Amino acid sequence: MTNVDTGWKGFWNRGGWWKAVLLVAVYWGIYELLGLAISTIFSDFIDSKNPLSTPLSVFFGVALPILIAGALLLLFSWSVGWLGELFGRQPVAGRAWMWLAVVLVIVPIVIRIAGTNWSAYSVTLVLSTLFLGLCVGLTEELATRGLAVTLIRKGGHGERTVFLLSSLLFALLHAGNVISGMAPLVVGVTVIYTFGFGAMMYLSLRVTGRLYWAMLLHAATDPTTFLATGGIDAHSDTTGGSPALISLAGLFNWVYIAFALVAIFLVKNSVRARGDRASMAAQQD
Repeated sequence: MTNVDTGWKGFWNRGGWWKAVLLVAVYWGIYELLGLAISTIFSDFIDSKNPLSTPLSVFFGVALPILIAGALLLLFSWSVGWLGELFGRQPVAGRAWMWLAVVLVIVPIVIRIAGTNWSAYSVTLVLSTLFLGLCVGLTEELATRGLAVTLIRKGGHGERTVFLLSSLLFALLHAGNVISGMAPLVVGVTVIYTFGFGAMMYLSLRVTGRLYWAMLLHAATDPTTFLATGGIDAHSDTTGGSPALISLAGLFNWVYIAFALVAIFLVKNSVRARGDRASMAAQQD
């Protein structure tokens, strides 16, 4: 190992909340620049008014920038030697009540699947949207529930701080939507909702013990929402599905926020490392 490698790895291994903020901010900036470059180069394939209108528009307009950003995050993770740590079993176990977060995420996914008018979409468009969901789940969870959580923990902070800051960073990532022309009020509501959803992802990470489960839950949430509502950040059924079911699924956004506020008091700062069955039963939160 070279001195350069030692210095690079040592810097990140010491962790710290501000390094988590720095990493997420740099990721967001790179993602935005990638989106700008790709939308310029492949403008002929992208429908700027409705990026989900065609498979090519989905791929070039939405999926490719976040896919490349995710690849860069994986490269960073490899450079600091964290791939095994990130995708291995989490060091901090969760309590049984945290399974409620997993259920609260799965239920609206099932409702949206039932309420979507699938005949309104071609098979290729559905598959490309599902691929987009995988890209989003991998990249955003790696950035926030993977790298950010690890950096905050390595900085010596308790799990309540990890919970709050990682969820807040995830929410603030979506504040950048204002740059794309989204109304500030809509952006504000989105930030509040995504804080709640980020909290569900943190609790899912804790209770399942694996980052990839949070990635998969996230990967299933976004595309089913897009297809059910008719587009990115759409809030009503525009594709001829079941408005009642889609509205019911939308109510879970508020449930996430309420549960997140309760979880702030339930998640303890002092926890034991994940270990055998006996130590897991003795967890403090």
